[in-house]
This record gives sequence, C-alpha cells and structure tokens, in this order.
Amino acid sequence: MTDLILLFASSFIAATIFPAGSEVVLATLNIAGDHDKFLLLTIATAGNVLGALVNWFIGYYLIKFKDKKWFPLKKKQLKKYSGIYQKWGVWSLLLAWLPFIGDPLTVMAGIFKTNIWLFLLLVTIGKASRYLFIISIF
Repeated sequence: MTDLILLFASSFIAATIFPAGSEVVLATLNIAGDHDKFLLLTIATAGNVLGALVNWFIGYYLIKFKDKKWFPLKKKQLKKYSGIYQKWGVWSLLLAWLPFIGDPLTVMAGIFKTNIWLFLLLVTIGKASRYLFIISIF
C-alpha cells in the first residue's frame, strides 16, 4: 500500500512546478508485478492530473497580480504567450506530460482561463497515454 501512495505522491509532485519524475516509480512497481497494471495506470494518472490542476489554479489566480513588479511575466511577454496559447493552447495540453514544457503549459492554461473540464480531459488523455506507454514497455 505504501508503494501506491509513493506512486501517487511522485506523480502529483512531478506535475507541479517542482522538478521530479514519476516514471521510475511506475516502471519499478510494474516490473515488480505486485499490482494490477490498470491500478498503477489509474493511480499515476490521477496523481499527475491533480498536480496539473494545482498548476491551473496557480495560473488562474496568479494573473490577478500581473501589474505587480514581482509578477514573473512582463506585459509584452504575456501578450506574446497569449497569442501563442490562443493559437495552440488547448490542444497543446495533450503535451502537458512533457518535461520542462508541461508544467508551464498547465499554468498558462489557468492564466488564460481555459475551461477546466476541457483542461482535465486533454491533460488526462496526454498523461494517461504517457503512463500507458511506460507500462507497456516495462
């Protein structure tokens, strides 16, 4: 049971703005063969999607401070990212599982007020696909 909690926690943390990887935990548990593959897929996906949802909320509420000096994006950058995200944003969420790219994508989705249900659908498809791939090769 503690190994499943570890899988959930590593998947959750890996999807937030903190650098972490959950693939090794998933592959190790899958290779050990002590748990059903579908259970591992479900737990890893749930943790990772919930972590991405935290990022969405961070973005959703962070934009309210865009006029503060400490805000990480300048107005010009925000306008640039807005244009890019409006062109590719929603569909780019299918790539939210990518290292270095996925976390900012999910934050930007919150900033640009992407519909939360569409966000959850696309992020879940992408993240579940990645974990399914890992399970299938290990």
